[in-house]
Formats: sequence, structure tokens, C-alpha cells
Amino acid sequence: MIRKYQIGVIQMDTRDNYEENMEAACRYIDEAAAKGAKLVAFPEVFNYIGVEPREAEEIPGGPTISLMAKKAREHKIWIHCGSISEVNPNGEKKYNTTVLLNPDGEEVARYRKLHAFDITLRDGTETRESDRMQIGEDIVMVDTELGKIGLSICYDIRFPELYRYMAVNGCQVIFTPANFQMQTGKDHWEIILRTRAVENTCYIVAPGQIGIKRGKSMSYGSSLVADPWGTVIARAKETAGVTMAEIDLDYLDKVRRDLPCLKNRRSDVYDVIKK
Repeated sequence: MIRKYQIGVIQMDTRDNYEENMEAACRYIDEAAAKGAKLVAFPEVFNYIGVEPREAEEIPGGPTISLMAKKAREHKIWIHCGSISEVNPNGEKKYNTTVLLNPDGEEVARYRKLHAFDITLRDGTETRESDRMQIGEDIVMVDTELGKIGLSICYDIRFPELYRYMAVNGCQVIFTPANFQMQTGKDHWEIILRTRAVENTCYIVAPGQIGIKRGKSMSYGSSLVADPWGTVIARAKETAGVTMAEIDLDYLDKVRRDLPCLKNRRSDVYDVIKK
């Protein structure tokens, strides 16, 4: 296992031009790889955001993941493919899906978002993700040379039991690609991410979208990495681009030794999440 390595966290301003979005994604991969990244991580719906939805893709075989696999092989790096819309073979609703690729461009994990963002904001803005998205059914964790990785997407961060389950089952780095809205992001984004890192003594990697989407909603951005002590060790500027961060699994082990809250849990009394 590689105990210390660099990751490239990609903040994007994804719009309704697929080709331009993918050109930008490839540039960011090249930049992060040149800076020594072993892994590159993208935000939610990084390939397309438009008023009219783009057709969902087959996984594997679709153009986005195929291109990301090519870039992984080119640079011999891991690529966390944020999320894209995946074809649902059993219905019209699409999955919101993350894929993790290894340096050979092989899919080693696929996660479908578990929680639909169904909410009416204080300004009256209504979002009903469940109208168009099929929720997933599985918690996804994978052992890699970079440690044990857990996968989640955006709204999932509001459900701490998901993160606790992954931490109790050994996850050291948990990814949360997002397209967080400004109204909630300005008050909740950082505090929730840091809390998930502290309570689970793990790294939280949160690449986000920035900019105005579909001509109306503002994405919050502020892509960040929080370490197992809850310290924000990397934060993106208010532009699209690459932010580098270091993952140190020896430091994670030290925090878990010094603050063994995962071991001190009283699962015999209150915990319905069994290892």
C-alpha cells in the first residue's frame, strides 16, 4: 500500500457543451498528473449540465468513462470519475453514478447515489431529484493500493450513518463529489464535511461544481479536502481548476490511535450499523 501520495481535486464549471467540458477535464488531468497526482477526482455531473438533459450513458462503453479510462492509462493514475448519468436497464429514471478507475483504466468500483435531493428551499426553489433519478441500493467500498476507499455523492453527506458504516468497515478516504447549491452550501458545506472527517477519523475528498447552472442556480464550489483531525488541508479558489492535496495514511493511523472513537463505540447498546 502507498502510505503517502498526492491527489488532484478538480473543481469544474460544467455547462451544456459536452465537448468543451471533456476538453477541460482532460486538461485538468494532464495538469494534476504533471504535479505528481496519483489520483484525480472530479465533481458530480462533471461531463454535462444543461437545461435539456443529456442522454444517459452505458457503463462501461459510454464516451465519458471510456475517455477517462484512456487518460488513466496515459498517465498511469487513478481517476475518480465524479458522477455521470448512467442508463438504467430497468426503467426510464437514470442513475447518478460514480466510477473509480485504476491506472490500467479498469473499473474497480461503481456507486449509484443512494439519496435523492428532494427539497424546497426558503426562497421557494424546488428540486425533486427523485423525479428523474433512480436511487441506488448498495454501499460501495474498495481496497486499493491507495488505501480503502468509500464512495458517496453530494446529498449523501447529510446522512452520517452511511459514512460511519464505511469508516467502521475500514475506509480511510471517502469521496463526496458534489454540485452543492449556494443557498445551502454557504452555511452547511464545510461544517458537514469537516464533521464527517472528525467523527470517522478519515479523509474526506470533496470536489465540487462552481458557476451558474441552467441559467439560474449558483453552485457553491469551495472544493476541499479535510483530514482525519477535521483540518481543511486544501481548498479550491473561486475558479475552475486543480487543487492538490496530500493523503497521509500514517497520519490517519496516528489520529485513530490517539482518538480511538471508532473502537470505543458501544455497538452493543445503540448501534444498528453492524460491522
